[in-house]
Amino acid sequence: MDTIFAQATAQGRAGVCVIRISGAQAFDIAHKISAPLPAIRQAAVRPIVDLNGDTIDSALVLAFKEPSSFTGEDVVELHLHGSIAVVKAVLELLSTFPDTRLAEPGEFTRRAMENGKLDLTQVEGLGDLIEAETEAQRKQALRVLSGHLGQRVDEWREKLIRAAALLEVTIDFADEDVPVDVSGEVRELLTSVNDELLREVQGTHTAERIRTGFEVAIIGKPNAGKSTLLNALAGRDAAITSSIAGTTRDVIEVRMDIGGLPVTLLDTAGLRDGADEVEAMGIDRAMSRADAADLRVFLVEKGEDLPIKARSEDIRLLPKADLRDDPSGSISGTTGQGVSELIARVQSVLKTRSLTAGLATHERHRVALQKAADGLAFAMSVLDHGPDQYDIAAEELRHSIRALEALVGRIDVENLLDVIFSSFCLGK
Repeated sequence: MDTIFAQATAQGRAGVCVIRISGAQAFDIAHKISAPLPAIRQAAVRPIVDLNGDTIDSALVLAFKEPSSFTGEDVVELHLHGSIAVVKAVLELLSTFPDTRLAEPGEFTRRAMENGKLDLTQVEGLGDLIEAETEAQRKQALRVLSGHLGQRVDEWREKLIRAAALLEVTIDFADEDVPVDVSGEVRELLTSVNDELLREVQGTHTAERIRTGFEVAIIGKPNAGKSTLLNALAGRDAAITSSIAGTTRDVIEVRMDIGGLPVTLLDTAGLRDGADEVEAMGIDRAMSRADAADLRVFLVEKGEDLPIKARSEDIRLLPKADLRDDPSGSISGTTGQGVSELIARVQSVLKTRSLTAGLATHERHRVALQKAADGLAFAMSVLDHGPDQYDIAAEELRHSIRALEALVGRIDVENLLDVIFSSFCLGK
């Protein structure tokens, strides 16, 4: 394989820039441009020189011997001054060595996976960690990157292999007297794994919401103060406000961090009859987004029917507290009255939901887990028909095992890799 290199820090001028080199020639190249090479896993300041011996920069150089590196290959890191001219000169210098090239997006991480340093779920966790904007996202991504999901998969896989082996023994000795009935142990193993799989599947929705963001929709009639409230929550003029009914024609989104959770606030078009064609389109979108939102805040008067059916945790408030003699149970985006209390309520509801989040954080994870659970459910139903159908049950177990192996990237994932790694930055 080629030796690859890339800038591992952000593009542009900075105090420090890190260039990473990985592959069989990493040490030889580093020795030629920054001799002498520091001791393995130790840092030393070295001059970086071109092929003519002229100094380009002075850098902190670190060397990692395979397999004890991020990629599992020999790796050298050059911590340079973050000058655009310095970085350009060093990258051009590295490109002159034979069988050495600029890394593709995510190629360092891909080599780490191919060399057994990470499984596929850890790769996705690393991608999520890089994209994390809130504390909850950081913690969740770090938990996946730490390999907890892969460890659980290994535990489930061992139990299923044990169950399949017990069934295979019964099948192999079908014409002989097998003194032990294995169905009890097999069913116990399958039930244990199936229950855990289903719990994990149930937690994927919340986990994915933590990764992508919860949606909270503000709903009410025209001129109920929805856009003013959105602006108060966002701390800026995100939506146009006016006394003219129907000002908001589309769904306006504002991304926020509420208690460490990613939340997208939705200001929806005022719901009313008799709207013109364009406003009616906005109302249809509002209804659709509000129905799909994780939480709804209704700004409605007492006794007023809700435009859509409320769920148990939805919040109902009276609008325009600043214009009321009795402001209890109301809110005002104009004065800020009740806004902090609303944020606290939203945070409480979403924090409670986040406790149900599982280790599986992507739709791909949920599909694989559900596929494995479906196979186990069918296998358990077949067990009831006795040893004559144990071969069918064993085959279903093999399907479940393959689904789990695909989850961590051991089989049948080549078509996914290009898509996953293309979202990574060049130096990762």
